Amino acid sequence: MSTEKLQTILPRSGTALRMKAGQELKIVDPQGEQVCDLICFNADDKAEYLSSGRTLDYASRLFLTKGDDFYSNRSRVMFRLIEDTVGRHDFLLTPCSKDTFRIIYGHDKPHRGCFGNLEEALSPFGITGDSIPVTFNVFMNVVIDGTSGAMKVEPPRSRPGDSIIIKAEMDLIVGLTACSAEQSNNFAFKPIQFAIL
Repeated sequence: MSTEKLQTILPRSGTALRMKAGQELKIVDPQGEQVCDLICFNADDKAEYLSSGRTLDYASRLFLTKGDDFYSNRSRVMFRLIEDTVGRHDFLLTPCSKDTFRIIYGHDKPHRGCFGNLEEALSPFGITGDSIPVTFNVFMNVVIDGTSGAMKVEPPRSRPGDSIIIKAEMDLIVGLTACSAEQSNNFAFKPIQFAIL
């Protein structure tokens, strides 16, 4: 299997790409403690999208890792996580947005966040913001209190060079970001790298 050169997503930005069924996508945290929001859609029917609810329901746990299948809103496997050097990611929280920065951080002139970056990157594929659901937040470390259910975003556990690999089980349109939220990235913004293998 040949490896294409890693491409870089600049801090606080995003991109989108196509994957064919059977292809593998590697996502790398080159500097450590940087989250990557990942979302995908069926390339042949964009009304079918990655579903947090269905995936977590079928896995019967919150923290997904190597060997787990990721399901669509139609309960079909979209991709499988086949390699994971970190083992801690989030599939509960929505992509950060202007409203995130306004409501949580109190910014007067908020960044458009991962939601805005995904919206722009996916627009050439005919996917609008209203179609973007909860993303799989690669490397994001959300701690949940077992009694109250309170959630706290801690620094990612990823170190320089940590990565995941997913294998597409259908033709996909994939959106990726280098997350823009302060809490998610231990208050520093860094790039994310990726390659189709």
